Amino acid sequence: MSIENVRQYLQKFGKDKDIQEFDESSATVALAAQALHCAEGKIAKTLSFYDENGGCLIVVMAGDCKIDNQKFKKFFGFKARMLNAPDVEMLTGHAPGGVCPFALKDGCRVYCDESLKRFDSFYPACGSANSAIELDCKSLEQLSGSLAWIDVSRLKD
Repeated sequence: MSIENVRQYLQKFGKDKDIQEFDESSATVALAAQALHCAEGKIAKTLSFYDENGGCLIVVMAGDCKIDNQKFKKFFGFKARMLNAPDVEMLTGHAPGGVCPFALKDGCRVYCDESLKRFDSFYPACGSANSAIELDCKSLEQLSGSLAWIDVSRLKD
């Protein structure tokens, strides 16, 4: 049902027809890169964290990066704690593997990481474990309702 929520949400922006669905899973960065025939960095992974009040905040970053805990704590003022699997769907509205920055539950705050600015376009998921949409930075910012571009990542070792 989550992909249908995303489809309805993106329809308001005329982007619902741009959603790509795959026969194979795109639930991980590696699988998504394989399905889309692109580098892992071009997968815009959506990470979900507990906020300072037990709610949810979302960080969208390049697939070849990971959270830099020191940068995260400096920006947000608290330690990065990813949502536990049972809380993911409850707090975001999307199941693990399909979490995306669109059609989120009320109260989710979205931030885009600077790591994505290296690319002309990239692919966030669309609410299921086999979907994506190609976007640029401006479109991601608009469609996700991002509060800010932040720098809380580093390239994977």
